[in-house]
Amino acid sequence: MMKSRNTRKCGFTLMEVIVVLIILGIMAMLVVPNILSYPDKARITATQSDIKTISNTIEIYKLHNRHYPSSGEGLQALVKNSDGSKNSSGYLKKVPADPWGNPYKYSFPGSHGDYDLYSMGADGKEGGDGDDADIGNWQL
Repeated sequence: MMKSRNTRKCGFTLMEVIVVLIILGIMAMLVVPNILSYPDKARITATQSDIKTISNTIEIYKLHNRHYPSSGEGLQALVKNSDGSKNSSGYLKKVPADPWGNPYKYSFPGSHGDYDLYSMGADGKEGGDGDDADIGNWQL
């Protein structure tokens, strides 16, 4: 039998590889920015959830004590003190920080309602836009 000398080499040409790399690059440019924004959106959602939870705890505090914690007491009034004082019943184990590591702000009386509970966002400063915007109980 005769051997066939007509063998075909398998593989990709340089042009095919370049076209595939360009397509992958375009897809990465479209997908990567969306993936990178998820942690910021998750922090905002976690902050909103924390504020709802702390607000509910403040309302329970008011039911038991017939008043909201003062601005001077702040959120610390929701944590049980070691002296066992009447107004410190231990509604929270500890005062939480927002997802950016900053303390939640509390004021009574509030300018937006009975009290204001808010996070100053990613920048830790009042005001701002986007991820830096303040997130408060009056917005939920």
